Amino acid sequence: MLAQPDFKSAMTTQWNAAAHGWNANGAIIRQWLRESTDAMIHMAAIRAGMNVLDVAAGAGDQTLDIAAKVGSAGHVVATDIAPYILEFAAHNAAQVGHNNIETIVADGENLPFDDASFDAAISRLGLMFFPDPQRGVNEIYRVLKPGGRFCAMVFSSPQTNPCLGIMMSTALKYAGLTPGDPYRAGGLLSLGKPHHINTLFEQAGFKDSVTTRVSAPFRLPSAHHYLEFVRGSAAPILQIMAKLDEASRASAWAEMEAKLSAFNSENGWAGPNELLLTTGVK
Repeated sequence: MLAQPDFKSAMTTQWNAAAHGWNANGAIIRQWLRESTDAMIHMAAIRAGMNVLDVAAGAGDQTLDIAAKVGSAGHVVATDIAPYILEFAAHNAAQVGHNNIETIVADGENLPFDDASFDAAISRLGLMFFPDPQRGVNEIYRVLKPGGRFCAMVFSSPQTNPCLGIMMSTALKYAGLTPGDPYRAGGLLSLGKPHHINTLFEQAGFKDSVTTRVSAPFRLPSAHHYLEFVRGSAAPILQIMAKLDEASRASAWAEMEAKLSAFNSENGWAGPNELLLTTGVK
């Protein structure tokens, strides 16, 4: 892995570049993560009047749900390391009239908030990108009030997320690179190793740490539609593909589509995904 400052700079660049596509695909992402997002908000025990922190909020789809949950008497602070994608979160909040959302560009491993500032916290598909996730969980613990809950959503193991594995291994093959440890820090599946995320929570000081596995299949008309989504918004894969020449890139996409078509059915394409929802109490 790159040294942390370089890694974070690269991650910021990736997500700034993918911001427009991620936001444009908001309806697809919302459908994919609808049930798991509802479960995350429930597990964080978010309710009316709370002050809630959303770490690595991206374009803020889940931030809008939290804002609706806490109501006009509550407040939501959405943070992300990538300023451009966070601009979409602010715009989306304004579009639907949520004036109880504040967006702040911030490194999740160095949160710019006082101790015990928030009633609850969540992070949807963000914590796994932290080069030092323990530091990130420690920071969230620090800024929570006693009794506050944190719920993190991350990808589970490679075996239960085969689409990610197919795309990553194919991209790496065409780039002439050898697949590394799928659980390496900062990667898509970095927190999918059994019990690892619970250990992070417990070492930070959280009590009653529990992880729930949630099936979240990605449903679209075809594998081609899925790869169109990936081309527009999946920063980690796009970083590798950008290094290929045009012919190699076209061949890689074609091979991915052929392999992903194994998940076709008479009802369309359903790519298996499994997520982990981990919660703890300060």
